[in-house]
Amino acid sequence: MNKIAIVTDSSAYIPKDFVELHNIRVIPLKIHWDENTYMDGVDMSPVEFYERLEKSSNIPSTSQPSAGDFLQVFKELAPHYDGIVVPLISSGISGTVASAQAAVSMISEIPIEIIDTHSASAGLGLVVTAVAQAVSDGMSLKEIKHLAEGIAKRLNLFFVVDTLKYLHKGGRIGGASRYFGTALSIKPILYFDDQGKIDALEKVRTKRKATERLIKLSVEKADGKPVNVGVMHANALEEVKNLRVQLLQQLDCTQIEIYDISPAIGVHVGPGTVGLAICSAEGN
Repeated sequence: MNKIAIVTDSSAYIPKDFVELHNIRVIPLKIHWDENTYMDGVDMSPVEFYERLEKSSNIPSTSQPSAGDFLQVFKELAPHYDGIVVPLISSGISGTVASAQAAVSMISEIPIEIIDTHSASAGLGLVVTAVAQAVSDGMSLKEIKHLAEGIAKRLNLFFVVDTLKYLHKGGRIGGASRYFGTALSIKPILYFDDQGKIDALEKVRTKRKATERLIKLSVEKADGKPVNVGVMHANALEEVKNLRVQLLQQLDCTQIEIYDISPAIGVHVGPGTVGLAICSAEGN
């Protein structure tokens, strides 16, 4: 049986017990705030982060892990595994994939497959969850790569922010820029396009209507078939719990998990953000 290691980045914010169960190595993104640097998922909990963000006059910035960060982990794993699979945050919003690819070019001891999921947060979480199951099932590295890339292609991620100011400040606003300036009066539905960049789908007037639209979009994408779902939130747990209940009523969910939006993503979307990732369960 192949022994395959899993490496991902902190933007997925996968529960610690799952990470430990599957021996997943999580490489943190970095948050730069008031002349300090914090490791995402290590130095500050989401609750602490969002409470501070709401009170702060300065919006922090983020940076991807370095090639050296990846290379160190790859070298640690190489003597103990037959291959490494590395599902990561979208290259459309982060340089993390580029850093990992640079690290791969510096090591020859072990085959490594980098997966650009063109997603983040709950979307990346769904890919990592499927990869972990595939590793447990004894699939080969190439089989796991094929599986992960298939999920990434079938994956849809939609979310709604309370304000566009965080996306605008961080330069991740993409096609949603046409809504900037009216951000206080609307709640834009945003999504990851096929290039893994953030774009605007439509705008609604209230958070309640935005949540209703998220549910309708998920029903449309499911098309009556079994689906895997991840619901995500930035310090809006009760809101996302309610969303989960409604999705369970309207979808055939093979899997539905709640994900915190990691501080490294929260820098760009802001407190109060809610969303969902959905993927057909076929082929998983």
